[in-house]
Amino acid sequence: MTVDFLSDSDTRAVPAPSGLPRLIPAAAEVDPGVGMHLYRLGPPAHSPGATSPGQARAIIAEVQAAGLTGRGGAAFPVYRKLSAVAQATARAGRGHSVAVANGAEGEPDSGKDRSLLWLAPHLVLDGLQLAAAAAGAGRAVLYVHRDAALAGHLTSVLAQRAAAGCDPLATELIQAPDRFLAGETSAVISAVSGGPARPRFVLPSAWEDGIGGRPTLVQNVETLAHLALIGRFGAAWFRSAGLPGEPGSMLCTVLHADGGSYVTEAALGAPLAALLPGLRPRPGRGAAAGGQAGVQAVLVGGYHGTWLDPGRAAGLALSQASLRTAGATPGAGVLAELPPGRCGLAETARVARYLALESAGQCGPCFNGLPRMAAALAELARPRPARAAEADLRRWAGLVAGRGACHHPDGFVRFVASALTVFADETARHARGQCQATDDAPFFALPAPPATEADWS
Repeated sequence: MTVDFLSDSDTRAVPAPSGLPRLIPAAAEVDPGVGMHLYRLGPPAHSPGATSPGQARAIIAEVQAAGLTGRGGAAFPVYRKLSAVAQATARAGRGHSVAVANGAEGEPDSGKDRSLLWLAPHLVLDGLQLAAAAAGAGRAVLYVHRDAALAGHLTSVLAQRAAAGCDPLATELIQAPDRFLAGETSAVISAVSGGPARPRFVLPSAWEDGIGGRPTLVQNVETLAHLALIGRFGAAWFRSAGLPGEPGSMLCTVLHADGGSYVTEAALGAPLAALLPGLRPRPGRGAAAGGQAGVQAVLVGGYHGTWLDPGRAAGLALSQASLRTAGATPGAGVLAELPPGRCGLAETARVARYLALESAGQCGPCFNGLPRMAAALAELARPRPARAAEADLRRWAGLVAGRGACHHPDGFVRFVASALTVFADETARHARGQCQATDDAPFFALPAPPATEADWS
């Protein structure tokens, strides 16, 4: 790598950053540019253009030692994806595979990937180059939702890097429609291959037969940013934050009960109460009492996530192991407080309708099941709903789960089923013709429904 505008002293190894944040510089308001990025962090430890098969294996081994998992929601071990694509590439020949940085986050309330791409794009692109080198890829793609301002920014960033000679593998910028499912792996493969950005039906593993029939690595942009730091500072440094079984940190989008939201970085294992003020004890009250007074419910993991009772959430941590005990996962790091005075059933019904409209409508669970569940939930959210509404909702949930072409129906069912548990008292009130809501204004800001069902390109 050559960086003409930095001196030799500027490109020397720099001390590994200690503490958090790691990904987005504190108080960052604009992307500082590639020169400041390299001055702050130093150049990548590996030169992607000269990476040999042995060096590629060393990169993958370091990622395995770090314990990095995907930050897009699935928490899949990153080294396993890298290894699978590298092995498939070795059989097909180096340069035959494709590496994709997936920045098309579907959750409307998630802002982490967008924040990264605005404020720390060079870290993401460093990670993409390193992943491509480890996998032996001959094509690199940055895939984001359609957004003129962001596209202009990223085009400028890529031009900076080209002028500085940062990237031996040119990165293509591809924009996807702003659909909830456009960032699903098979939808990414379809879109980059020139088709619609909707999930595919039966699809071989992407690392065997992905874009254009080539082995393909699709990795979330936050994951790649962590990978870039591991490449510089190593596995032991990465493990200095987080838990032994779940090392590192993750970006979280936090939506407070007052409507304010922000993106923050937290170590895995951090208490949810440290991130959500509504869960913290109030003076003279216990944790559960204080939490219940400050917030009605907590949504963890976004619209494919899980509603939790605040008393339960107050004792949980930001980790797979902790949240699993409550039937939840961190997902893509969305944490939302539902304030008192809102109807949890009404909010869930609104989101369910949005999710049903955002389905690809390609399989029975999405085409028939989700709209029927959304309609039954809307009925349940009314005063004195039809007696069969809840039974219908539970019956359809059983028919839909595990039967979709992608995981959208499963996430939908998880979200709705948790609402029936957490808002059981509200369901009983509605049956009596009552509702605790004192504010009918929608709390979650949902995007407008798609203009047409064909809007996938």
